[in-house]
Amino acid sequence: MNILSLLQCIHPTISKTSVRQLSRIIFAMVAMTGRITMLGISRWAGKGGSYRTVQRFFYQQIPWMLVFWMFFQKHLYQPGDIYIMAGDESVITKSGKLTFGLDRFFSGTLGIPVKSIAVFVLSLINIRERRSYPTMVRQIVRSEAEKEAAKARTKKHKAKKSKPMPSKGKPGRPKGSKNRDKTQIELTPELSRLQEMLQKQLSVIEGIISVVYLALDGHFGNNSALQVVLQCGLHLISKLRYDAALYFPYDGPYNGKGPRRKYGARVDFRNIPERYLTETSVEGNIETNIYQAQLLHKRFAQPLNVVIITRHHLKSGKFANVNLFSSDLNLSYDNLIDYYSLRFQIEFNFRDAKQHWGLEDFMNIKEIPVTNALNLPLFMVNVSQVLLRSFRQDIPEASILDLKAYFRASKYFQEIIKMLPEKPEPILFEQVFGNIASLGSIRNVKVRVLPP
Repeated sequence: MNILSLLQCIHPTISKTSVRQLSRIIFAMVAMTGRITMLGISRWAGKGGSYRTVQRFFYQQIPWMLVFWMFFQKHLYQPGDIYIMAGDESVITKSGKLTFGLDRFFSGTLGIPVKSIAVFVLSLINIRERRSYPTMVRQIVRSEAEKEAAKARTKKHKAKKSKPMPSKGKPGRPKGSKNRDKTQIELTPELSRLQEMLQKQLSVIEGIISVVYLALDGHFGNNSALQVVLQCGLHLISKLRYDAALYFPYDGPYNGKGPRRKYGARVDFRNIPERYLTETSVEGNIETNIYQAQLLHKRFAQPLNVVIITRHHLKSGKFANVNLFSSDLNLSYDNLIDYYSLRFQIEFNFRDAKQHWGLEDFMNIKEIPVTNALNLPLFMVNVSQVLLRSFRQDIPEASILDLKAYFRASKYFQEIIKMLPEKPEPILFEQVFGNIASLGSIRNVKVRVLPP
């Protein structure tokens, strides 16, 4: 598990000096305990990893998108496997006032807007391995105009809620209103960022991986996001609101006057026609039904391939439903459910980056160091998967904690050997290293160690 040899594939994008610096930083991150900061890294990096060296690395501009891709292509890409793309946002809480991009972002964990910075990540998900690999990271930095627009929307929403419900006016369309093309949308800053990231990512992987689907969470379950994804040459897989106003296509007779009717009956999620039922099961007191149909939504430009999952508690009568959709009308219901569920793998990337690789630990405040501090932990997610692949040849169920215990033991082992006046017998090397590596690990480390 030579880290420097693993990083040789990214040499065309960054210099050999930067590759050596990165190898020392990665070794320190895998071996160290405590918060992963520049000072903490320098204390564990050893020779060639002084604080000034670590600082120089964090203050240089690195083409992270190419670094991610070249490492993925060399070590993680499996030719012949099917990949989908996923995207999601993560919030990193920060105190102080000077961190680049600091703002108030909504935290899904806390349920409120918090003082933080945010990143949007694209990843490639291997369907067979059922694992996500981050390939592009971008910090979300709001302009002043965007902040003011967000405040205005919030103020307008509060004012609308406080007003009494207006009386119903004359039925029908307002006089003078015209049809508009729903495929022509006005890009918000958020959608512009998404479009730019998708175009860059697709241009890099073109000719190597053919990606058809992009899985996004329910925040992007709207027509504007759908049009952006379609313009990039992908199909969107996302989720609609549980009470979405969906309609069956009208298949009745033409009344002979005016335009043909487009929308039929509105979908009643408790009483969906039996012909759309694709799967049913009962587990305990819960009955689960899965329906699939091509449905219409008045805010979407085209028909949607919708999969409705309903759950009914047979004793209490409680009911719940989930509405998944795709722009690909030929996608089967089982694949649509499977691909959307795989989107959650990117959440495990965020968990590992925060828990093991210091995504919430860094103390940098300037733009370039912050960018590097956001990309490095997610790059470590990919590096750790390559290291674990070798490590699991001896310990099939090994976790990241076992991997870190192994590298920490190697660090302690090196320091102990340096202090000995004479090198002990090789068999003693194995015994000493095995005992040290078992400290802090979940599973006993049994590896053959060559004498240094």
